Parts: sequence; C-alpha cells; structure tokens
Amino acid sequence: MDESRAVADGGTGTGDTPRPVGASGPDGATRAGTVRSRRPLIALLVGVALLVLAVDQLSKYLVVRDLRPGETVSLISGVLRLNLTRNPGAAFSMATGMTWIFTVIAIAVAVLIARISTRLGSRWWALALGLLLGGAVGNLTDRLFREPGFARGHVVDFIEYQKFPFMDFPVFNAADSCIVCSAVLIALLGLRGIGLDGSRLTDQASAAGKAPAAGKAPAADQAPAADQRADG
Repeated sequence: MDESRAVADGGTGTGDTPRPVGASGPDGATRAGTVRSRRPLIALLVGVALLVLAVDQLSKYLVVRDLRPGETVSLISGVLRLNLTRNPGAAFSMATGMTWIFTVIAIAVAVLIARISTRLGSRWWALALGLLLGGAVGNLTDRLFREPGFARGHVVDFIEYQKFPFMDFPVFNAADSCIVCSAVLIALLGLRGIGLDGSRLTDQASAAGKAPAAGKAPAADQAPAADQRADG
C-alpha cells in the first residue's frame, strides 16, 4: 500500500524521494549551464559580424556616392589609394564571371557558421567566425542587391595597393580584409591546437592515452577474486 502510494506521488516505489515535475537531473543542469556559458560567445560572434557588415556597407556607400568608376584618390602617396571598381567574382577580384556560384557559397558559409556557433567555447574562435560571417554577408549583400541583378550583383571594391611586395595586388574592400584576417586567425588557432570548443588537441590526446590504462584497472582488481572463488 505504501509502495503504490509512493509511485502515485511520483516516486520510484523503492524509497526514493519523489522528484518534482519538470525538475532536471545532473545531465540537464550541465547542458543548461553549457548553453548559458556560450551565450556571451555567440553574442560576440554576432556583434563582430554586425560591426563588419556595417563598416563594409557604409564604406561602399560613401565610395559609390563620391567616386566615379576609374577615378582614384590617393591616401598614401604612391602606396595606397581609393579606386572604385565593380567585381563580378570572388574576393580580391578573383574568378570573375562566376557571380552566382559565389552567391551560393556565401549563403552556405553563413548557414554553416550559424550551425557550428552552438559549439563555441573560445573567444578567439568567436572573433574569427564573426569576421568571416561579417565579410561573407557584406559581399553577399552586394551580390544580392546591386546591379546587374538579383544574385548576380557586382561587388564594390575600392582599396588598392600601388606598391605591394612580390605581386600586383588586386583591388579589394573592407569585407575582403575581414575574410583574410579570419583565415589567418583560424590558421593560428589550428597551429596552436585550439579547438572550436576551446579545448586543446594536445589535452584531448593525453586524456585519450590515459583512458585505456584506467579501463584495465578493474580487470586487475578482479583477478584475486576469481582466484579465491577457484580455491573455494
């Protein structure tokens, strides 16, 4: 009778304290804590992306308003100047004539970053992905809404190095710069072995190496017990 009453009240019928409806166990509490700890990182990623997008679109608006195509304005004499151009290709005027392909790629990059952002555990990764997302969306905005048509628009480029070592550097924009900075930062994080969740790959490898040894310990403890049973 007591046992059935305990079950009816939400317990297990074995003397356990009834758990309130809606209460979460240790795993649920851990997941909730993880989600809360990642919110600032996601906010950092989104904030950086929005800042990059704002700077990119504002700078393009001002250049298009004040410069004519082919007109140049010197910023650092003989080194750096503004030169308004329209780019139908990828970053730094590469692969022109394939605008729609890069539109699809930019959308895919944005969706991928949105998906993996839930695994963030590092401020540096949040910064890198924010730069990449902002740069990708900045150029995507041009491709979607600028001439000659939807998803085929030409990207506005306007920053030109006149004397760059070893190469004739192509004209670029603020979004391109952020994409390159993101790539460099991601490469550095990879070289240092810092994962997306903030863990170091060296720590994971050492933990994996200790796991087999820990797994063998119970077998060694069970051996004397087996001998005792055999003697008995």
